[in-house]
Amino acid sequence: MNKMVINHLEKLFVTSDASTIVTEMDVYHPAAKLLVMAAKAQAGEVGDGTNLVLTLAGELLGNAEVLLRDGLHTSEIADGYQRAADKALQVLDTQVIPGTDKLDVKDKAAVALRLRGAISSKQLGYEDLLAPLIAEACIDVVPNNPVNFNVDNVRIVKIMGGALPDSKVVKGMLLKRDTEGTITEISDAKVAVYAQGVDTSGPETKGTVLIKSAEELENYSKSEEKQLEQYVKAIADSGAKVVVSGG
Repeated sequence: MNKMVINHLEKLFVTSDASTIVTEMDVYHPAAKLLVMAAKAQAGEVGDGTNLVLTLAGELLGNAEVLLRDGLHTSEIADGYQRAADKALQVLDTQVIPGTDKLDVKDKAAVALRLRGAISSKQLGYEDLLAPLIAEACIDVVPNNPVNFNVDNVRIVKIMGGALPDSKVVKGMLLKRDTEGTITEISDAKVAVYAQGVDTSGPETKGTVLIKSAEELENYSKSEEKQLEQYVKAIADSGAKVVVSGG
């Protein structure tokens, strides 16, 4: 279920992601701050499981309150929780899929098998469909040293009208809009990419232009057109056949 969060900058967030919620909330209670720090550490190290960390830690604190009311000392409770953590780590080692310690990160089937658990926690019932796709996408961008894998090298684009079974892996850059012009396909082309729009530059401050005649208006428009024509000519002279611009 999505939650509505308004941070200290009065920016509105509507999300069900526990990491985003705890990051944007103003937390003052020391115990609650520890939970937020634990969730951030989980998100930074693993990238998933923040909801589990918060839920588990909250339950542990709730049970600790009951034990305190029963007369147990805080050191006894902490010692009991530490013994439980040690036992949990022993049990977790037995749940690891055999061969994980020697996993070949280029093996699509082996990687997909180990992704199913994380996928099923987010998209239950679709792990058979998504696991091979995610494994393929990750394997395509994994560096020689898998430790340096960057999750930002895999992006997700949602297209209106599609469904989850329509998902597929596209190698390269995907732009969620149509082309400008009549040419929709080109091969082996030089591409020019701009972070802003390809347009004439304007002043940083507002100003007023006083035009007294139609001739002045025409000359003013021609100056902008001439400047834009120079931009386009420079791009064409560089040999670029495709232009990608933002803004």
